[in-house]
Amino acid sequence: MIPIAQPDLGDEEVEAATEVIRSGMLASGPKVAAFEEAFAGYCSTQHAIATSNGTTSLHAGLLAAGIGPGDEVIVPAFTFFATASTIAMCGATPVFADVDPKTFTIDPASVAEAITQKTKAVMGVHLFGQPFDLNALQEICSDHTLMLFEDAAQAHGAEYQGRRVGSFGTFGSFSFYPTKNMTTGEGGMITTNDPEIARKARLYTNHGQSEKYLHTLLGYNYRMTDIAAAIGLVQLGRLEQYTDQRRENARYYDTHIRAPGIITPAIMHDARHVYHQYVIRVTDECPLSRDDLMAYLRDNGIGTAVHYPIALPDQPVFADHKTECPVARTLAKSVLSLPVHPRITMKDCETVCRALNNLAR
Repeated sequence: MIPIAQPDLGDEEVEAATEVIRSGMLASGPKVAAFEEAFAGYCSTQHAIATSNGTTSLHAGLLAAGIGPGDEVIVPAFTFFATASTIAMCGATPVFADVDPKTFTIDPASVAEAITQKTKAVMGVHLFGQPFDLNALQEICSDHTLMLFEDAAQAHGAEYQGRRVGSFGTFGSFSFYPTKNMTTGEGGMITTNDPEIARKARLYTNHGQSEKYLHTLLGYNYRMTDIAAAIGLVQLGRLEQYTDQRRENARYYDTHIRAPGIITPAIMHDARHVYHQYVIRVTDECPLSRDDLMAYLRDNGIGTAVHYPIALPDQPVFADHKTECPVARTLAKSVLSLPVHPRITMKDCETVCRALNNLAR
């Protein structure tokens, strides 16, 4: 079976983790500090704050930006649950905007329509490794005096107009979950150029301590371990290699998938897509429904997944947040992710394309 995702961990990660274990410094320490510095340098930001996972990086970033009860934050209706749930965890309200039918990222026109007097920020998502339209969102936020947040959980190394994501908004948030473009096992990172956001984020991730045993706000234990950071440093050194392989795999799909009713991913102008997922759309012209196509590919030894089968406004927990997001709902019924990660071979890519193109026969 060609897996839909597979972490790439080897001897170097084992040695890095072993070194930390033998040192006895297992919790947050010098490796975390080194990883933060390296990741900030990679993203060209002044600050990076490591956390225990991508969700905690979002939550701590939102708190550091002052999001709280009575505030509204506009988010895309088509993304992973944590983009919206962390806003609710702050006591604020996520407001859903629709997404672009080609890029799947947040639609600026829908954002503009969703702004109210309570809107405090917009959270864009660089979905599947594709940057959202940062110029348009920055202009909207500037016109309405709103903050712009970047959910970059799936977009390590993605670029917009030659600049890496995570460096544009009030803060950026990354995830290092095992299936992401690079991993620490579990982990997250907040990036920012605002020293006050960085200061508060560090407080929120470490029990609100301004110094040991002096707690100046109600914080959390969101710290990354040195074991995770040691793995992250190795993975960060390989990230460009991983990205090149993902993009090469995606280019092969782009030029070889000829199946009827299958729409391959669009790439926004001036953007570097890093293909956390390669997501096709299965339209009515396809001989098989999306779910039947998944079963067909599985029978041919190809793993797939649906990211995501339910639009956020349709999640039961957001029953009071209903809104019209027709594109998001259409995508939830028609998207399908194909294997694109660095561990698949060109022969695997050929197998995927051959299976899809046989639908035309």
